[in-house]
Amino acid sequence: MNPQELKAILSSGLLSFPVTDFDAQGDFNRASYAKRLEWLAPYGATALFAAGGTGEFFSLAPSEYPDIIKTAVDTCAGQVPILAGVGGPTRLAIEYAQEAERLGAKGLLLLPHYLTEASQEGVAAHVEQVCKAVKIGVVVYNRNVCRLTPELLEQLAERCPNLIGYKDGLGDIELMVSIRRRLGDRFSYLGGLPTAEVYAAAYKALGVPVYSSAVFNFIPKTAMDFYHAIARDDHETVGKLIDDFFLPYLDIRNQCKGYAVSIVKAGAKIAGYDAGPVRAPLTDLKPDEYERLAALMAKQGAQ
Repeated sequence: MNPQELKAILSSGLLSFPVTDFDAQGDFNRASYAKRLEWLAPYGATALFAAGGTGEFFSLAPSEYPDIIKTAVDTCAGQVPILAGVGGPTRLAIEYAQEAERLGAKGLLLLPHYLTEASQEGVAAHVEQVCKAVKIGVVVYNRNVCRLTPELLEQLAERCPNLIGYKDGLGDIELMVSIRRRLGDRFSYLGGLPTAEVYAAAYKALGVPVYSSAVFNFIPKTAMDFYHAIARDDHETVGKLIDDFFLPYLDIRNQCKGYAVSIVKAGAKIAGYDAGPVRAPLTDLKPDEYERLAALMAKQGAQ
């Protein structure tokens, strides 16, 4: 799949980021991960991102990364394309990118680097080096310390033909509009704020109809129903799901930093696809929070 083909795929539909399965000792659980992907693949997501933020990329060891990506690629072959999360220091990000390409990933999501401070010119150089190290398509994730400006993105677009996507995790509407207007159809644009459904209607109005769904991990039918409601401007269905599920869900998620991942793993367990515990420094939901989530999910019915 060449970068332009990937861009076309990412320009419509719902995306998701499967959690990464760990056993009771916190080690990668290949069989459980494959079972999860087999369950999720037929629901209709346009693409799945292995070892992304929800997949705890930040806590994975380089030695286990290839097994995770290979399991995803092999399990979903012929059903849904797999993109791989990459990030960290530039040379390590390049190693991840090249390994993911070798293993058959169709593209990459370039997560923010982990320096506490860097100029955006330096961040742009980081993105450029990763893009030039591979031939497959790359989506850059503007979030946290990565706050690339429209000017820098335009320069990167000229220098890196395989940079085909922009994912927004900042929620800066002025910046998003500026990027969308300046870059036009050069990129596919993805909404990437945590619990993106809450922002989906607003981002669609900005010209960003595609977003990534974390809740697809445990209520995939509801996640797809919500996406289709957004696509057809079914405001009644959107409003009902936001009121009945997403706002109470946010009340739980916002109880603790890092719960954006922890609550998804809890949901997967409730759904019958236990992914094991989160890795430190994240913490799992408390028992009462878990029960509140189970009650919310029950109201959504069979998936």
